[in-house]
Amino acid sequence: MKDTGKHQGLRNQLVQTLQQKGIKDSNVLKAIASIPRHLFLNSSFADYAYQDKAFPIAAGQTISQPYTVAFQTELLQVKTGDKVLEIGTGSGYQTAVLCGVGAKVYSVERQNELFKQTSLLLPKLGINPKHLSFGDGYKGLPLHAPFDSIIVTAGAPFIPQPLMAQLKIGGRLVIPLGEDHQIMTLLIRKTESQFEKHEFGEFRFVPLLENKN
Repeated sequence: MKDTGKHQGLRNQLVQTLQQKGIKDSNVLKAIASIPRHLFLNSSFADYAYQDKAFPIAAGQTISQPYTVAFQTELLQVKTGDKVLEIGTGSGYQTAVLCGVGAKVYSVERQNELFKQTSLLLPKLGINPKHLSFGDGYKGLPLHAPFDSIIVTAGAPFIPQPLMAQLKIGGRLVIPLGEDHQIMTLLIRKTESQFEKHEFGEFRFVPLLENKN
């Protein structure tokens, strides 16, 4: 697994693209600049890894485009040491970016193939989330709750109640809501029962799947 000067140059170009698209958080941009996205992709896509595009990965899933990763991460407003729950580990790239901005990451993946791949890949890259879990993202991780923030990386038809319950007061939940296309939605927990809602336009994600059994 190589990360060359050429790759670093391409990452720097990607960071410039993200800045032009409106990403301002310097910690997010530094994380994008440092993480070798090409190592999270199938080798056939490696030459295109630093284009601002989504690509297919195993189990019929996708690695989100870098702008989407940066946008969601920026909305979280992560502070160093924040406990962040990620629903949908996927390729592990978003996980790596969250670790890169100083989060203690707890991540849940429903696809066993992806869970196994990512569990092996991240330590090889020196990236160490606090906890990787194979399970149903709709349920969150109640044993590790509450969380400073929660990020959902798949399109959800509704906001799962367990995720709202596992968010600290003052915490932020970023979730793409909708079926065919999604509205990026931010919930800020104000009290035990009150949430403030903000919407940030259309994005497109694979669906968040629920275990029915």
